[in-house]
Amino acid sequence: MAKTTTFSKSDLIDAVAAKTGFAKTNVKDMLDATLGEITDQTAAGSKVTLIGFGSFEQRHKKARMGRNPATGAEVEIPASTHLAFKPAKPKKS
Repeated sequence: MAKTTTFSKSDLIDAVAAKTGFAKTNVKDMLDATLGEITDQTAAGSKVTLIGFGSFEQRHKKARMGRNPATGAEVEIPASTHLAFKPAKPKKS
């Protein structure tokens, strides 16, 4: 199996700066503002859709019973909320 490479936030900033000619600090500020706004909007209960890319929304998980793998004892897993991303369907060729 081939090793998966990681494309980090700094790699993204470098790539966008190279393609646009903008300074890396400007690209970083724009990316931080974009990600911050997505986080704020989803935290407020909105679904954020970027056409052709995907959508972000908060998903709620109900409380449920699980098992402690070390002891086998049943434990209650509390309800939680997490940020979910659903990629857009690929364009047809």
